[in-house]
Amino acid sequence: MSFFNASMLGLVTSSNLIQIYIFWELVGMCSYLLIGFWFTRPIAANACQKAFVTNRVGDFGLLLGILGLYWITGSFEFRDLFEIFNNLIYNNNNGTNFLFVSLCVLFLFVGAVAKSAQFPLHVWLPDAMEGPTPISALIHAATMVAAGIFLLARLFPLFIVIPYIMSLISLIGIITILLGATLALAQKDIKRSLAYSTMSQLGYTMLALGMGSYRAALFHLITHAYSKALLFLGSGSIIHSMEAIVGYSPDKSQNMVLMGGLTKHVPITKNTFLLGTLSLCGIPPLACFWSKDEILNDSWLYSPIFAIIACLTAGLTAFYMFRIYLLTFEGYLNVHCKNYSGKKSSLFYSISLWGKEGPKTKKKKCESDNTMLFPLFVLALFTLFVGAIGIPFNQERVYFDILSKWLNPATNLLHKNFNNHGDWYEFFRNAIFSVSISYFGIFLASLLYNPVYSSLKDLDLINSLAKKVPKRTFWDKIINKVYNWSYNRGYIDAFYETSLTKGIRRLAELTHFFDERVIEGITNGVGVMSFFVGESIKYVGGGRISSYLFLYLSSDLPYSIVTAVEFNHQVRDD
Repeated sequence: MSFFNASMLGLVTSSNLIQIYIFWELVGMCSYLLIGFWFTRPIAANACQKAFVTNRVGDFGLLLGILGLYWITGSFEFRDLFEIFNNLIYNNNNGTNFLFVSLCVLFLFVGAVAKSAQFPLHVWLPDAMEGPTPISALIHAATMVAAGIFLLARLFPLFIVIPYIMSLISLIGIITILLGATLALAQKDIKRSLAYSTMSQLGYTMLALGMGSYRAALFHLITHAYSKALLFLGSGSIIHSMEAIVGYSPDKSQNMVLMGGLTKHVPITKNTFLLGTLSLCGIPPLACFWSKDEILNDSWLYSPIFAIIACLTAGLTAFYMFRIYLLTFEGYLNVHCKNYSGKKSSLFYSISLWGKEGPKTKKKKCESDNTMLFPLFVLALFTLFVGAIGIPFNQERVYFDILSKWLNPATNLLHKNFNNHGDWYEFFRNAIFSVSISYFGIFLASLLYNPVYSSLKDLDLINSLAKKVPKRTFWDKIINKVYNWSYNRGYIDAFYETSLTKGIRRLAELTHFFDERVIEGITNGVGVMSFFVGESIKYVGGGRISSYLFLYLSSDLPYSIVTAVEFNHQVRDD
């Protein structure tokens, strides 16, 4: 953990691409080791390997981009790199191929896509939740996944001069926003749901960078880090309380289907988790409201289609976040009712660290101790007040907010004229629209997952109305298909498993067969032939000199006779 912190600090303070790449790899190595912390569990071991291999794709692209830029500019230092690169793009005196330059910058973007779990290299992040929950909060919610966004922001002068790359960044961002939100709708694991939420929220920052909203992207990166770290540590407190009932069994202690009714048992965790949930939903005056609302406003200036998708996803975010909250804290504890087979069960068992079944125990649910609650309090305070660093307090002054003073330069392609930066009328008009969408998502989640509403299904009136709804089967089929698509991660993992993993295995088997049967067959065939030739020759010689002389003379006699006959013919001719 300390090594990771040191590597991340080195990454953000680097002044050249070489240092960036070194610390980039160290961060990835620490992530691999921490995800596989419970290395005796096969799922955790596979998850760390999956994260490592997926990030190798992005890291290889990053390396190619760094080498290409050095070949073009001859420098690794950021200041020299930006100046030389911009001169090459605008002047093009050297005849530098614009396609090659764009390809180098695209390779840099590939590295950021893998590290920040953006589509299509996002598949490692949900499985990375197999690591300890503090690791999930620190690395896979607040810092490591932010490294890719930080890289794009740090190298923003390179991307901003190539419009095609900027359009691609915004496209990948909007796809990731929608995909992450939809995949979080049906997840049962609480940490995996938050992982897809992280993926979606980082998509907002990627979209903002693609639009040119440099300030809004980093603003949302900061506010989301505090809110999501609060949610992850809150989920750790929830899991800790559930383990008192089900024992050490991640399949049960992290399953939201088995939770419920935890409000009275973990009230502090419940309140802090609710605070983080409201912040992520974009409810004012919490942190994520200010940054997300700014991105949504800028998206209307960039592309109405992207803006519609981003706004709809904001409603989906409120829906799945309150789904997590309601399934976890409201209603009754479901673990007492049914097990996975659907039968009543009262068995309470634990699984030890080494995967063996432990003694059957039953404990009372209780709030976590102070060592777990103190970080929740600290993060809750930041979630309440960190949004103030990006609020423009003065309508007449440019960059009056604290965040804009930190950023140099605070580039925004969509607001080149900052005179209207503090237009509070426009701000409130847009905020009312975005907050209304969030409240609508919260209302739908309460309608579907709140036990108060679900209990009404037992009433005869509701049942009679449900029977009269036409074509209910058709809608049920649609809902089931959407649910299956979301629960199975959009079948993207299955596609990679079929097309890539199995394909690579078949290629490896073919290569192994060719190496074993053909290459080694030829080598072994020569060796076997030499062996048999040697075995046949060794019986000719008996170790006696007379035998060797006889064989020599016998073999030499025909040659001597032929030579003598030829000599006689020549003498006669002469």
